[in-house]
Amino acid sequence: MSDYCQVSVPRPGDEELCPVSRMKGKPVELLTVKALLTEPALRRINNAAHHYCPEPLCDVVYFDAKGTFYVKSEIRVPVWQKEPFGDRTVCYCFGVSEESIRAEIQTTGRSEATERVRAHIAAGRCACEVRNPRGACCLGDVAAAVKRVEADLRASTVAVR
Repeated sequence: MSDYCQVSVPRPGDEELCPVSRMKGKPVELLTVKALLTEPALRRINNAAHHYCPEPLCDVVYFDAKGTFYVKSEIRVPVWQKEPFGDRTVCYCFGVSEESIRAEIQTTGRSEATERVRAHIAAGRCACEVRNPRGACCLGDVAAAVKRVEADLRASTVAVR
């Protein structure tokens, strides 16, 4: 968990660095930030460029060039990249989670989550730019989650033997 006492004051050129983790942030649209902040956090928002902190161990989700930042507890949904592996939501538009992927593999022998999400995207049904805390398409995240769950299930099977 982050220690707020370690927050550094932004310096010129630091606008893209998370004030806590010092990781380079990914640009995210203001619409995404506004859609996902809790009401109290929205009171602090400004029109500066916002970034998403990709560091899984950092509680900061969004930050801006003026030094304002928002932590996990100020986001309306759990941010899957910042939660422990297991039952994280990976696709916010269509409700794909690691648990639903696991259940599908255990029931049918494979997951078709990637194909389902791809079909929804092709049909123009996704809203990742608003619903996904990263503000980006989740298709790659879903495919990676399927692989992680498959690997976890294989490891669990080997451990039981």
